[in-house]
Amino acid sequence: MDNRIPEIDKIRCQLLTREKPKKQKILVVDDEQDNLDLLYRTFRRDFNVLKADSGMNALQVLALEGEVAVIISDQRMPEMKGTEFLSKTVPQFPDTVRIILTGFTDIEDLVEAINTGQVYKYLTKPWDPGELKAVVQRAAQTYDLLKQRTEELQRTTSQIALLRVLVQVAQESISLEAKLNSVAKAFGESFAADSCILRLIEGNALVAKQGTYGTTSTVENWLAEDPLTTKAIASQQMQISVNVPNDQKLAGVAHYSANGIQAHLIIPITYRNKVLAVLSLQWKQPHTFQEDELKHVHLSCQLVAIALTCTHE
Repeated sequence: MDNRIPEIDKIRCQLLTREKPKKQKILVVDDEQDNLDLLYRTFRRDFNVLKADSGMNALQVLALEGEVAVIISDQRMPEMKGTEFLSKTVPQFPDTVRIILTGFTDIEDLVEAINTGQVYKYLTKPWDPGELKAVVQRAAQTYDLLKQRTEELQRTTSQIALLRVLVQVAQESISLEAKLNSVAKAFGESFAADSCILRLIEGNALVAKQGTYGTTSTVENWLAEDPLTTKAIASQQMQISVNVPNDQKLAGVAHYSANGIQAHLIIPITYRNKVLAVLSLQWKQPHTFQEDELKHVHLSCQLVAIALTCTHE
């Protein structure tokens, strides 16, 4: 079995050079326009700042924009207090870090909000700009850490599920077609791909036997015309395009534009330096991998190779 993983370092470098850092989104909420403008000016250089002049409007902003890293909300606002508004954001955005600005003593509400995890910190008005900046920077870092741990847990859960399927497929006495479809489905679900193909190879040429998942056609053999597939088979190394529409070497592949494919990862399944199959993962949005995900793909494909050698016809 081919145990080489040097291509992961090459792909990782490609991904890092293509990724552009984005400003974190924060939401500032205050019914006083002067305060709202001041908060916007304070953070616009470091963050993508969204504004709302009430709790209800802030909920509408979140419904349109999605999750933000930090919410900074005034406490005393008409119709809905800051703590009430923040409590409504917890179920949908549990990782968002919440900060209350208060100009009066409302200890009971604040203590309850802090104790229930709805508020990260509160500051009194008039606030010190330096202190507020420091608090928000720490809050943004806390958000990043929470998101990282959540994503790691999700990846670990999906990886365990994928490995469970691969071990089961290797052990079960099922048809080759069922095995290929089970593996394609497991990979597609584990990596949240829109479609997945596991296609067998004989004599370095793609053959009709394949497993599919998602929207992939069960008939069309477009992988034979795909430069990434050709290179993956020849080099026995995984290939990736994280932004297909801007990838000149893929311009002639009609499948990409016809099916809206934005990213493609192709992995050769090898055993004793022989290519048994290729695994194709496709997304309809630009997609990138973490380094540990690339390693997981590589190791999982080694298990696929073992499974295929058990029933390869």
